[in-house]
Amino acid sequence: MRLSTNYNRVNILTSIITLIITGGIYYLFIHSILTDKLDKDLAVEEDEIRQYTATYGQLPLPASFIDQQVSYKKIKLGSEKRDFSYTTYFNLKEKEEEPGRSLFTWVKLREQVYEVRITKSRLEAEDLVRVILLITLAVTVILLVALLLINRFLLNRLWQPFYSILNRIKAFEVTSTENIKEEPTKIDEFIQLNASVNAMAEKVRKDYRELKSFTDNASHEMMTPLAVINSKLDSLLQTESFTEQQGVLIEDIYHAIGKLSRLHQSLLLLAKIENNLISDVQEVDMAELISGKIRQFHELFERDELKIEWISNPQTVKMSKYLADILLNNLFSNAVKHNIHGGEINLLLVDEKLTISNSGKDLNMQTDLFDRFSKSAESDGMGLGLAITKQICNLYGFSLEHANLNGKHFFSVYFNSES
Repeated sequence: MRLSTNYNRVNILTSIITLIITGGIYYLFIHSILTDKLDKDLAVEEDEIRQYTATYGQLPLPASFIDQQVSYKKIKLGSEKRDFSYTTYFNLKEKEEEPGRSLFTWVKLREQVYEVRITKSRLEAEDLVRVILLITLAVTVILLVALLLINRFLLNRLWQPFYSILNRIKAFEVTSTENIKEEPTKIDEFIQLNASVNAMAEKVRKDYRELKSFTDNASHEMMTPLAVINSKLDSLLQTESFTEQQGVLIEDIYHAIGKLSRLHQSLLLLAKIENNLISDVQEVDMAELISGKIRQFHELFERDELKIEWISNPQTVKMSKYLADILLNNLFSNAVKHNIHGGEINLLLVDEKLTISNSGKDLNMQTDLFDRFSKSAESDGMGLGLAITKQICNLYGFSLEHANLNGKHFFSVYFNSES
């Protein structure tokens, strides 16, 4: 969710809650003021009735006006009370019931106590409250809509430099020498962001150059002594005969040097993949590549008497052909290495998905299968094949999954990661 959308949502929700609460308080406040005014008017009528009674020695005549009614009733001495209450008022002109307010009071005339009920219509007061409330709500809603529109257009304009910088960061390439173009803005935070992004980009480029230089130098420096060692061993073998024990030692040295050379090449390949240094992207015919890979592994299949079954549809993938060959080579090697004698390998290439399954024992893994140097206790490999395969998939946005089901290992590559 975008920041402006989230801000507008919170702003509208807060405004609506505030509007409801303050509207209720405002309604009660105005209603209380008008009710108090109505009570004062009723008290004035009460004073006039008392003054009339004291002056003329008799009660005023009961009256029924458009907005006021006065009635009397004899009551017993001692039951006098004075109280305001909400009631209904019958409007003679409109011939309908209206909301009213009554004052029950009393007056004493020649030892007789009379209950006096003065009732006034509060329809006008209620209408006034509604009008005031509606006007207030209308003004508040207009302000809320205006605020929403301002937030929608003004905030989007204010945040435009941020989104421009974000898009340029997404398009940033570590191999490019150009700086991330600064977005012209007068907002201090975005000016600081521009400066920080360019400083970060320069640091990333510097680290990349140093890493690339280290990788190139390390590759060159390691290959030279390995080549010298191999050459010296070849020369040593041609000088004189060796005892059986010496021959075993030299064979062990050959194996160790070979393993070190493969380790060096694998780590160098990982560094190149992670830094996207292999850029020969092209349309690769995966079906043709798999067919060639089956021919290459034919001797290994025959040696272990492995049965090969494969089904494929035409499938092209946009990637480096060199890395595609390494990906398949690692998956094939893994299927052969962790298989059983007389087992089977099944290949399925359909619907932008490649699945290679092989029979074999459960892998006793202590770490994630795709971690570097992750291997089973029985394996004599270096544990980098699947890590390289995973990095190749990550480089092109593929998805690589592993499953172990019914004594079979399934490795699936989804060339479209959304499928």
